[in-house]
Amino acid sequence: MRIGNAVQYDHYGSFDVVELVPQERPQAGPGDVVVEIVAAGLNHIERFLREGKLRDHVELEFPAHQGVDFAGIVRARGDGVRDLKVGDEVMGHAPEGGSHATWIRVPRGAVVKKPEHVGWEVAGGLYLAGCTAVSVVRSLRLGPDDTVVISAAAGGVGHIECQLAHDAGATVIALGSPRNHDYLRQIGTLPVAYGDGEEDRIRSIAKGRPITAFIDNHGAGDARGLASRLGVADDRFVSSEERRDIEIRFLRAPAEDEEARALLTMLGKAVQEHRVQILISGFYPFEYIVEAYEDLAQMRSRGKVVIGMQTVETGARLDWYRSEKARDLRDRYADEQAAGTLASGSPASQPD
Repeated sequence: MRIGNAVQYDHYGSFDVVELVPQERPQAGPGDVVVEIVAAGLNHIERFLREGKLRDHVELEFPAHQGVDFAGIVRARGDGVRDLKVGDEVMGHAPEGGSHATWIRVPRGAVVKKPEHVGWEVAGGLYLAGCTAVSVVRSLRLGPDDTVVISAAAGGVGHIECQLAHDAGATVIALGSPRNHDYLRQIGTLPVAYGDGEEDRIRSIAKGRPITAFIDNHGAGDARGLASRLGVADDRFVSSEERRDIEIRFLRAPAEDEEARALLTMLGKAVQEHRVQILISGFYPFEYIVEAYEDLAQMRSRGKVVIGMQTVETGARLDWYRSEKARDLRDRYADEQAAGTLASGSPASQPD
């Protein structure tokens, strides 16, 4: 008997309700595959689901199992599964949750083959953010004559939207924190800081081009009012609520959902061809999943946070991953500099 672990929670709540419970390797039923998970993505909406904020949209049965994105290796297949074999590398989604686990059993339709040159951590975090981003951008029918504003542009969904919009030929104005502006320039966008004066900054960087579309991933402030003042038509504004509804649709998409399969296949090809690059800002060992979610909950990470089920210890401390992240180090440096607490001549006071 092979024993692994799975994330489970018995009632709504914060990180304190999350448990790692023993998991036996499941048996493959007719039409099913059993996948040994190598990497799985984390998404804000899964946290909101666990906290009970989506009760009006998604019903949970307890004990509930967490996680929708995953990539791994087929370890068993049920009767009727002929186009996959044991040992195949796949990526997919868990229609009922449960990808934060050592193994998962899903219907064959819930997985597609992982492209050879797409890394595990990218494939494991691609499904939900990727399908949401594609659906949002396609709904706007963007082209070379468009200039689109995207808020929370460096986030898990936002950074994919930016690249897809740029790939469609649109000029992309990316609303985000100044700390993310260098990254946003690297993916072909024109970054603008949030806050007072953002409307003027958007107009200035647009250099007379009309703003034709707006995607609100942030959900705070008066994004609709801002879009209206910029001249964006109502049918070319995607609200945070509309984005949430798209995300929920893919969160619980059935295994036989052809659109979900087609979008994930397309995204895998786009990543392999380097037309879309998925940024992984945090990669945590499975046993530190609570810390991974705490990282995500700070709403400061670029791109995706992912957990790895088979991370390798290199001989250093078990908590090797806990070294301070570059983004936190820069923020701490800025705070200390502003407070005047940096010692003159100390390493932290030198330019990077």
